[in-house]
Amino acid sequence: MLSEIKIEAKDISKHFEQKLALSSASFSIHQGELIALIGPSGAGKTTLLNILAGNLPADSGKVLIDQRPLSTYRNRKAFAKKIGVIRQQFDLIKPIAVIHNVLAGKLADWGLLKSIFSLLFPQEKELALKALERVGLTTKAYEITSTLSGGEQQRVAVARLLVQEPEIILADEPVASLDPARANDLLALLTGIVLEQKQTLIASLHSVEYARKYFTRIISLKNGELFFDLPTEKVTDGMLKDLYQLKGEGVNDHPFPTSS
Repeated sequence: MLSEIKIEAKDISKHFEQKLALSSASFSIHQGELIALIGPSGAGKTTLLNILAGNLPADSGKVLIDQRPLSTYRNRKAFAKKIGVIRQQFDLIKPIAVIHNVLAGKLADWGLLKSIFSLLFPQEKELALKALERVGLTTKAYEITSTLSGGEQQRVAVARLLVQEPEIILADEPVASLDPARANDLLALLTGIVLEQKQTLIASLHSVEYARKYFTRIISLKNGELFFDLPTEKVTDGMLKDLYQLKGEGVNDHPFPTSS
């Protein structure tokens, strides 16, 4: 029996000047699913995630979150509990301490005055330290964020989501800047937390290897259109070759993006 539908996209289209970024994309995503969003560069993955996050309006079509139109989520606090975002650039404030970046996950709850006060005297400190412990960064809590490695900064972004506690996580190329070992560690951590917390995850990826290893369903985009939408085990090498327009190459002969 399927769980409740968390996201429903109905005929989503988006143009940028004369370029078609998305064309009539439709799909439903249920609670607890781990969705990998793949496709060639420029296929529309980031555009789709930005629309789902409410950061970019669609030209046509509709997005429903928990059966409510996305446009009706006007309360910042309520929306922060629905959707959290991890970007490739991490969206961290580099010159401040790690603990403050983690506590940014509470900004929608706190309001302006408490948020400003927390920059001087961290509020709900134990909550942040517990999140940092989950991602293996307890000892880094008071270090300046810019001094951390890329992998550590991405873990700070995950800790921030632990504090925010959104029902849905949208991750735009979350491991693109990491080496394979750290990318595997981060994806194992992120998908493990999502499963444990019964959240829903949609992550755009360049690596088909990671999509197959960590995600239960793969949605592919090509030239702004849905190319296939299948359980991971039903995605064949032939489908992936067609997606990336590859000819006469073996699966391991760099036919499509991997982690290396």
